Amino acid sequence: MEKLIFVYNAYSGTRNVVLDALHKLIKPNTYACSICKVTHGVFSENSSWKKYRQTSKVEMEFLHIDEFQKRYASKFGYKYTFPIVLWEDEGEMGIFISTKELERTQNVEDLIKLVEERL
Repeated sequence: MEKLIFVYNAYSGTRNVVLDALHKLIKPNTYACSICKVTHGVFSENSSWKKYRQTSKVEMEFLHIDEFQKRYASKFGYKYTFPIVLWEDEGEMGIFISTKELERTQNVEDLIKLVEERL
């Protein structure tokens, strides 16, 4: 496996970052990105997650929906639901952790455990 691609259920850009932060503050239980919920607080990255991704032997890439669709639209862009974690290897791509599995993830430890079990 060449790398893991984490695709947030959120769009890029300053305006969207501000709206997402407000959503997390006002109605955190309805926030739609389960990756974001466990890997980031309102204003910063979870320290456990940051340490894990920095020390992992697997390359990880993090994209927003629009960034993913722009890069992979011709081949994979509209095939998936978000958030999702995908594997990529030599031009091939597949689901590593599905949207439904991510929705059941309660905290960063659950996410790390799930990633490690599948590596």
